[in-house]
Amino acid sequence: MKIVVVQYNAGNIQSVVYALERIGATALVTDDAVEIKSADKVIFPGVGEASTAMQYLQERGLDVLIKNLTQPVLGICLGMQLMCTHSEENNTTCLGIFEAQVKQFKTNDAAIKVPQIGWNTITDLKTPLFKDIAENNFAYFVHGYFAALGKHTIGTTNYIQDYSSALHKDNFYGVQFHPEKSALIGDQILQNFLSL
Repeated sequence: MKIVVVQYNAGNIQSVVYALERIGATALVTDDAVEIKSADKVIFPGVGEASTAMQYLQERGLDVLIKNLTQPVLGICLGMQLMCTHSEENNTTCLGIFEAQVKQFKTNDAAIKVPQIGWNTITDLKTPLFKDIAENNFAYFVHGYFAALGKHTIGTTNYIQDYSSALHKDNFYGVQFHPEKSALIGDQILQNFLSL
């Protein structure tokens, strides 16, 4: 199986590669269109800022490429947010795969920290991406923006409010949390994705 991790100007790619190696999978990290198109599975990770990430993708034609992929694609954190329609982060038009708006966490409670950093539960789990994952398991999150709940939501988390911790449409999947940092639960989710 050929697994490609999309290389762009968003951090955290190496930890995804290490997580895949933990479950016995090898991935090619590349921004080459031919390599990405010929992959059996594509992982689109990311930690960073939406507008500069979108600019990088657009300059290389990866924005058009990604949304036209037909094999299973998994967006992680910023990768998932970039697969939505629009992000409030610097008023960014995104890929538009998921009909979902990405909004900034807002709170007047000084005790609640933004961004959310740490472990939180994932619930209302749907699709084979969450095979053998129990409700209310903990996953690891680092984010100040979130995708609102909607018709593509396949996982829900509450921080300040309920939001989409996972999305699905056709061959596209997205998770807001970091499976590569979510211990055995994350390994199982990556394994499930590779089995789709």
